[in-house]
Amino acid sequence: MPMNNHDIIRDLTKRSSMAVTHYWKTRQGQRDKQQQTGKADQGLRSAVTGRAQMDGFIDLFTELITDSGISSRYVFRKKAVELPGFFRPTKEWDLLVIREDTLLAAIEAKSQVGPSFGNNFNNRTEEAMGSALDLWTAFRERAYLSSPQPFLGYFFMLEDCEASNRPVKVQEPHFKVFPEFVGASYMRRYEIFCRKLVLERHYTAAAFFSSTSEGGILGRFSTPADDLSLDRFARVLVAHLKAYV
Repeated sequence: MPMNNHDIIRDLTKRSSMAVTHYWKTRQGQRDKQQQTGKADQGLRSAVTGRAQMDGFIDLFTELITDSGISSRYVFRKKAVELPGFFRPTKEWDLLVIREDTLLAAIEAKSQVGPSFGNNFNNRTEEAMGSALDLWTAFRERAYLSSPQPFLGYFFMLEDCEASNRPVKVQEPHFKVFPEFVGASYMRRYEIFCRKLVLERHYTAAAFFSSTSEGGILGRFSTPADDLSLDRFARVLVAHLKAYV
């Protein structure tokens, strides 16, 4: 008998642990293969393998969606995941829920590991903000026909290591940065970022995990902030979809 939403939500810790293990094992397998072939993971190949690493989480989101009463034929992942944008022709999402020409949900799942956190942090934040701006502007212009306001979700997992927890200096040649960023590590910066995405209503919900490479293989992870837990993310997603069942 399939689990209902309450069962899945109660089982989120176990399911999340499995997804974290999948992430690190997939990443290790990809790295081993690259070393054997002597080829670096670049370009389009990098994007494809990055998505494969997050498949465990996409599987979990998919189960939450289908157990909300949405048929699996309305859930799109890996294929047919493009949505029209306003500033660009299309944007590929990691998971879409589209039923009868109605956009119900779009979810983005991203991650970052060391050693280079600086440039990647800027790229990740700019990408997430730009994607949200593009979608909501296209929504305003009725790119998604008569769709009601969709659920827009953002999930992020960061490697928990010395470099991601080290305080980072800020440059203030002209004006002072906001105080919450002063001396904040990349771990703290991502927490602030995910929280502000929701606070400013760019995303309906956001979840933030951290995991060490050693513990992650065993399924160990942390949730740096309760308001960015997967439990809260799942409950908001389920409640949104229940309104259309």
